[in-house]
Amino acid sequence: MIPDWMKGSSNPFSTVLIANRGEIAVRIIQAVKEAGLKSIAIYSDSDNNSLHVEMADYSIHLPGETLLDTYLNIDAIISAAKSSGAEAIHPGYGFLSERADFAKSVSNADLVWIGPSPESIEIMGDKISARKKMIEYDVPIIPGEELIMDNEDFIEPLASAAARVGYPLLLKASAGGGGKGMRSVYEPKNLKSQYEAASREASAAFGNGTIYVERLLNKSRHIEIQILCDKYGNSIHLNERDCSLQRRHQKVIEEAPCPILSKELRQLMGESALKAAKSVDYVGAGTVEFLLSPNGDFFFLEMNTRLQVEHPITELITGIDIVQKQFEIAVGLELGLIQDDIGIIGHAIEARIYAENPSNGFLPATGILSKWIVPTSPGVRLDSGFREGDKITIDFDPMLAKLIVHSSSRNSAIRRLDSALSEFIALGVVTNIGFLRNIINHPLFIRGEITTDFLDNAPDELFLEKEFDPAQLIAIASGAQKLGINKNHRHKNSDDLLNDYNGHESDPFRTLSRNFP
Repeated sequence: MIPDWMKGSSNPFSTVLIANRGEIAVRIIQAVKEAGLKSIAIYSDSDNNSLHVEMADYSIHLPGETLLDTYLNIDAIISAAKSSGAEAIHPGYGFLSERADFAKSVSNADLVWIGPSPESIEIMGDKISARKKMIEYDVPIIPGEELIMDNEDFIEPLASAAARVGYPLLLKASAGGGGKGMRSVYEPKNLKSQYEAASREASAAFGNGTIYVERLLNKSRHIEIQILCDKYGNSIHLNERDCSLQRRHQKVIEEAPCPILSKELRQLMGESALKAAKSVDYVGAGTVEFLLSPNGDFFFLEMNTRLQVEHPITELITGIDIVQKQFEIAVGLELGLIQDDIGIIGHAIEARIYAENPSNGFLPATGILSKWIVPTSPGVRLDSGFREGDKITIDFDPMLAKLIVHSSSRNSAIRRLDSALSEFIALGVVTNIGFLRNIINHPLFIRGEITTDFLDNAPDELFLEKEFDPAQLIAIASGAQKLGINKNHRHKNSDDLLNDYNGHESDPFRTLSRNFP
């Protein structure tokens, strides 16, 4: 049955297969239900009991032991869609979401692709071709050079390109994203080894080891613009997100709006983002990423032709459900919005909660979530694909959840995020929650002065946390729960927990804010 909102659409559908897993699959399934549609999940052996499988209306098992057999297997996913009666496919982010061949296969199978055209994906997915388009459409780009080299004889052309671009520089994979295949080079003596490392990583991640050389802009900010475009030529941007707080080119905390962006600069960056979209006749939801230099100049980085991990903060400050808009665009409806309709409502911040050890080089952690208690305060949103009792393995990305807060001002949003993190309990696996609290309480973050190199030079104490005996804490928490200790009392730290437990005054669950294995 077609829901009422699809009336007048040229390409209706009633059932969506989500070609993904985990947190983003859960998010899309929720949107599917709210849209009055049916959801179909896919899953591998290791995801047999996952939350996204439980939530979906139907689920299809993908046999095989590797990602190539399952979540990266185009033929298997198309077959699952056909056999289950799906009429549309949403790719989420990661996996096949920016693969032009997948988008083509979906369309060739007479299924609706909830995303941009394969041609747009292909052009923007290759950083060299994307740069050429930006030059053509007068979108500012970072000085750089593409390298088309014989792998057996790359040293001389690489050194020449590096000399022309100038140090410090960044070696970047032409294909893909997410920080893979990227290396910073500050001195010529490190150029060869860093190029080889970047090329190897790019080949492994994307099947393409092509690298280009780009000027490294120190003390810059990473600003991205969310856009929406329909097939009738209507396009708008939903303001910006500041994603400057990164480690190894992977985002850690994002916020919207950017704390230092003026109204005039926001307009200029938004207009440039829409030019970038127009250069490839973009249709759908996408994100154009820029680097903002200390003097206020901005430069195109790349375009992500998919839903972003950090899309919730844009939803909160605009009141627009981006996934629902993806559905509407895919069925052929007009945007129904103009740029003047888009405002900024308060401030939103997202913190990515990972199973990893910040004090040990962010080494991924494994285990079973023996306790999983999430904050439920007003103005707090949690996007996650996990529940208590779930097993955390090294098979997938270590992100456990996205904790998102929204408030009337940036300062109150920071306080709300710190409070929510203090209430988040994730026992059984090491997490970065204490690290996140250290960051958002750092003076530079509070003042809104974070740049992309912040974590490269951050003090050691930012990464360190007080050591406690996790077995003792779990025992105390379990004992306190049996005693009926008040769960609403908050503790400052685990010493506070021990003191209050001895007096039977409160619930230890609200204390374990730094999380323990």
